[in-house]
Amino acid sequence: MAASGCGQADLEREALCRNTLTATNLKWISIVIIFFTSAVGIGLPVVLARIFHRKSGNEAALLLIKCFAAGVILATSLVHVLPDAFEALGDCQVAVHHPWRDFPFAGFVCLVGALLALLVDVVATSHAAAHAGDGPYEPIGVDKEMGCKESACGGFEGELMVGDSEERLVKLKQRMVSQVLEIGIIFHSVIIGVTMGMSQNQCTIRPLVAALAFHQIFEGMGLGGCIAQAGFGLATTSYMCLMFSVTTPLGIVLGMMIFHLTGYDDSSPGALILEGLLGAVSSGILVYMALVDLIALDFFHNKVMSTSASLRKASYVVLVLGSLSMSVLALWA
Repeated sequence: MAASGCGQADLEREALCRNTLTATNLKWISIVIIFFTSAVGIGLPVVLARIFHRKSGNEAALLLIKCFAAGVILATSLVHVLPDAFEALGDCQVAVHHPWRDFPFAGFVCLVGALLALLVDVVATSHAAAHAGDGPYEPIGVDKEMGCKESACGGFEGELMVGDSEERLVKLKQRMVSQVLEIGIIFHSVIIGVTMGMSQNQCTIRPLVAALAFHQIFEGMGLGGCIAQAGFGLATTSYMCLMFSVTTPLGIVLGMMIFHLTGYDDSSPGALILEGLLGAVSSGILVYMALVDLIALDFFHNKVMSTSASLRKASYVVLVLGSLSMSVLALWA
């Protein structure tokens, strides 16, 4: 969400764009559109993976989907979220005051977000490694219909590999990555939804609806690819897909409620500071997730990709295409 300007022309344009009734109608329409596109994005790779389970080319297809979406997530963070955070904290209503004029808080908070994501990743990986090394794998709980297991790492651990400790660790790592990635994406989605729900600027909301629709499809494909690759059971898969689909729409509703209850002014200095800080930490989380948990994990630690030079080249191409597709949307939102 762009910060407000302080020049006379900027103030006049913003006054023309601020229309509460039109903005509210646009937000209700956006809730339906974003929920639908989110469900399609995350559901497509999950459904296809179940249909083509154990068939040749299934793993390669999931990898290509993940690489495309990793590029989308990386571009979302660096081209959309982080610049908006710098713009919000650099607005003349904020930047002229201490301490905002004295330190690049947007970049610093982005760094903090990346370090927090690393901390969560390290703790979760250590837990997974310890769990995988505890002798023979003994899952807790059984879903007889789906043959799913529930482990101490959380969630139903369906069809977990019964090989050596390294194989079990790889599988647990894949599931941990998908869970941590969803947490980061949900955090980011809530921020976007609440910010949009509180905005009364129809000129900002119109292009944002289209941009968010494409963003949710691509981001959902990446998360859906991780979920499908991790092999969760039906219950956990459905829950994770539902949470991703409803998070942004619920954030919009929450933002609308906050505005109607408090009369929150999204162009005030306090609102700009809050938007900038939340956007910056969200950007840091997404950068870490895209580079470490998606790109590095697949390009350097995936057995399927390491045995095929053509797949590595194709994965890099779709990674670039994903980055470009999301970057182009910055022309409109």
